[in-house]
Amino acid sequence: MLPAPLTMEVRRGAVAQLGALLADSRVATSGRVAVAVGPGQGDRIEGLIAPTLGEAEVFRVADGSVDAAVSLGADLRKGAYEVVVGVGGGRTIDATKYAASLAGIPMVAVATNLSHDGICSPTASLVYEGGKGSFGVPMPLAILVDLDFVHAAPESLVRSGVGDVVSNLSAIDDWMLSNVERGEPIDGLACSMARTAAEALIGRRDSIESDAFLTVLAESLILSGMSMVIAGSSRPSSGGDHEILHAVDQLFPGTSNHGELAGIGAAFCFFLREDAGRLAQVTECLRRHQLPVTPADIGLSTEQFAEAVALAPATRPGRYTILEHLRLPDSEIRDRVEDYVRAFGR
Repeated sequence: MLPAPLTMEVRRGAVAQLGALLADSRVATSGRVAVAVGPGQGDRIEGLIAPTLGEAEVFRVADGSVDAAVSLGADLRKGAYEVVVGVGGGRTIDATKYAASLAGIPMVAVATNLSHDGICSPTASLVYEGGKGSFGVPMPLAILVDLDFVHAAPESLVRSGVGDVVSNLSAIDDWMLSNVERGEPIDGLACSMARTAAEALIGRRDSIESDAFLTVLAESLILSGMSMVIAGSSRPSSGGDHEILHAVDQLFPGTSNHGELAGIGAAFCFFLREDAGRLAQVTECLRRHQLPVTPADIGLSTEQFAEAVALAPATRPGRYTILEHLRLPDSEIRDRVEDYVRAFGR
């Protein structure tokens, strides 16, 4: 049975109307509710929810770190809360998901940004002393997306959600390749959901200025997260594209955001597959949404990007993608990156 959230809504004014959701007895029965907000929009969010949430206690999440999540988890355990609502961007929601899992209570996600598919995924991406890691967590009990906040968010972050969703197409091809070469089982439903999410976006001619586009983007990101729940792993949404992403993060931290790197990683993986049709679709989509396509677009040299591609397989040991399949030596990786840049450089 599909472990879908109780409700999923994408609309304007969702934060201000949060009380209506929490009045649903399936979400909370005793009224003992905690709300977690990030440092940037905390004051505004607290002011909006105060009239409808009554005595709900509001906690500030300092950042998207393991320490912040553990601290929130301890507060939730001490308060004997029935549910915690995470309101904010990806870092706040991920920290709240992990804190809720530590406290053993359900979590409601209220997204104010659409930068990646972590809204509904069964993982929390958190920073810790040794770097950044993904931690398994239950998916949210309910999901709201507030389009007023999304419109006010930095455009580059909202556009990056497109790159993250489109990279599903590369991840699915990698999963199918692993099935053929290594007999890795494939979940057809998870593949279908992840592919549907990407196909819903890749050909659209409108963009983030439109409520209609943002609604489809939100639905695609949520569907992508649910595909990972079905699969029991990140396989339908994370392949060689995300291996490259994690390698760039490791070697050159702060280079770019998650979705932008996922988009470039997907384009380069399709280049390695020599899939000209899908490569043209992906690069055209990235450019239409003002997303980077080449290493230079994110401030990396050809040599730096080639170094990341060489390291990429080590970021996900045991995962089989086009990168592991080709097993290119460093010299050939540099040649392929140079060919890619010649083909798609501005």
